Amino acid sequence: MKSLRFSVFVAVLLGGLCASSSANVTALVGGRLIDGWGGAPVNNSVVLIEGERIKAVGTVDSLPVPAGADVIDCRGMSLLPGLWDCHVHTMLLGHSDYDHWDKTYPARFESEIMPAAAHQLLNAGVTSAVDLGAPLEASINVRERIRKGEIPGPTLYVSGPFIQHAPYPGTEAFRWGVNGAADAQAKVKKLADAGVNVIKLIDQDQMTGPEIEAVVTEAHAHKLPVVAHAHRPEEIRLGLKYGVDRFEHTGLATAPEYPADILQSIQERTAKMALGPLYWCPTIEGFFNYEYQVGNPMHVEDAGWQQFVPPDIVADIKQSLAHPGWLAYYQITPLRAKTSAAKFAQLQKTGLVLLIGTDSGIPMKFHNQSTWRELDIWVNKLGVDSMTAIRAATYWPAVSLKVDQDYGTIQAGKYADLIAVKGDVLRYIDLLQRVDVVIKHGHRYK
Repeated sequence: MKSLRFSVFVAVLLGGLCASSSANVTALVGGRLIDGWGGAPVNNSVVLIEGERIKAVGTVDSLPVPAGADVIDCRGMSLLPGLWDCHVHTMLLGHSDYDHWDKTYPARFESEIMPAAAHQLLNAGVTSAVDLGAPLEASINVRERIRKGEIPGPTLYVSGPFIQHAPYPGTEAFRWGVNGAADAQAKVKKLADAGVNVIKLIDQDQMTGPEIEAVVTEAHAHKLPVVAHAHRPEEIRLGLKYGVDRFEHTGLATAPEYPADILQSIQERTAKMALGPLYWCPTIEGFFNYEYQVGNPMHVEDAGWQQFVPPDIVADIKQSLAHPGWLAYYQITPLRAKTSAAKFAQLQKTGLVLLIGTDSGIPMKFHNQSTWRELDIWVNKLGVDSMTAIRAATYWPAVSLKVDQDYGTIQAGKYADLIAVKGDVLRYIDLLQRVDVVIKHGHRYK
C-alpha cells in the first residue's frame, strides 16, 4: 500500500507519468538538491539514474518520471553528491600501536582489513576516497576488486607506498626509501607503471633537492599529482620549491602560526593560474575532538567501525584503546589544537583550495565516523559555511584529481554517486553522521 500511495503522489505531483517506460531507471523524487556547484539548493528535485550514470536532473514540475522507474521518496531529505575523503588509510583500522599492527596484520591487509575499511567508508556516504599509503599490490588489487563490483567500497585512488628518505624499520612494504635522484626516479616510475593514481611524498626535508625534484618531475611525466606532508616548515618550503600539487596536515609543531615566508610562497604559487589550484588537505578534526573523546570514549564502542572486521581484530583494537588518554601518539595533540584554528585561517587567506580528508585509520580514528566529523569541525568550530565545506568534499576533490567530468557534482552524464540524508545538512552538517541513502555508480548500497 505504501508503494501504491507514493506512486499516486508522484502521478498527481507531475500531472501524470511520462508515456515512456523504463525498468532500468531509478528516480529520486522530492528531495532538496545540493548539486555540488555551490548555487542555491533546488527544492522538490527529481534525479533520474539509468545504469551507472545520471540521465537527467530537474524538478517535479519540469521532469517527468518514466513509468516503471524505481522511485525513491526523498521528501524531507537533503540530496547531494557522494562524499570524498581525500586522505584515508584502508590498511589501518584505528589500532593504537603501529609497531604491533605492522608486525601482526600485513598478511590480512588485502583479504580482510582493507575491504572492511572500504565497506565502512561506503556505508558512511563516502563514494570516493584517496588511499594514501599501503603495500602496492594490495592497493591496486583492492581498488580493482571494488571497481569490478567484487567488494563494496568507494572508488579508490591509491598512492601505494610512501616515498621518503628511508623507511622506518619493519615498514618497507608500504614505505619506500630513495637513495639519490636516479633511485627516486626509478621508484616513482615503478609506482606509475603499476597503475597508482597519485604519488605520496613524506619527510621531504630529509631528502636532497635532486631527489625531491626527481620524484615530482617523474610523477608529472606520468600525469600523476604529488601530495606531500606539511608537518614541518621546511617540508612545505621544499614542496613549494619543487612543485608538489597538494599538502597534507597542518603540522606537528605547536608554533602559533605559519612563518611569513611560507605564506608568501603559497600566495605566489596560487597566483600562477597556469599551474592550476594548489590544494591542501588539513586533516584537522582530531585536534578539536581529542580531549572530548578521551573523556567520553563512546565512539570506541560504536558498532559501526566493527562492521565487516573479524572478531579477533576487533578485540585487539579495543584492547589497544582501553586507556585512550594514555596514547603516546596523541600527547601533544591538545597543544596543537590551540594553534590549529589560526593556521587553518591563515591557509584560507592564501587562495589555495582546502579539501576534506581525515587520516582515517590512524589511532582512534575510524572509517565510519571520520569524514562527517571533519565536516562538522570545519563548519561548527572553524566557521566555514556549509556549502563551502560540502564542495570541499565533493566538487573540489574531483577537480583536484582531474575526474570532474565524471564525479563531484550531480548532473546528467556523470556517474550516479549520490547520498541522501533526512533533514537540512546546510543547517545541521552533523546529520551526515547518519546517511540514509548511498548510491554509487547507480547501484544502491544503502
